[in-house]
Amino acid sequence: MSLPSSGSGDLLVILRHPPHGSSWLREGLDVALVAAAFGQAVSLLFQDEGVLALLKEQQAGPLGQKGTAATLDMLAMYDIESLYIDAEALNRFGLHADTLQLPATRVDAEAIKSLLNQHQQVLTF
Repeated sequence: MSLPSSGSGDLLVILRHPPHGSSWLREGLDVALVAAAFGQAVSLLFQDEGVLALLKEQQAGPLGQKGTAATLDMLAMYDIESLYIDAEALNRFGLHADTLQLPATRVDAEAIKSLLNQHQQVLTF
């Protein structure tokens, strides 16, 4: 699976945690927004339980934890348009493109290696 040339850039943020239960996912999204605000080309890779963040109609979590839908809606305003999703994780959770809030390019293990090599910096949350 080859990646489009728009996948190369300054920063790749890998989101591996679910939207609720910890602040890792929200912190990763915040880092991506801040980097983009400072002019960096940012790509996001949703892996493992991080793919759950893309589910439509995210609700608040236990104890009032915020959902991620509003933050995801802001990505385009910050020119964060290179979104990738781990195909294996999608299959593991039984998710399909029509269940996702935003369109993301499905990537396999080989394409993920390529993504890592195409970015100057990689942060994992």
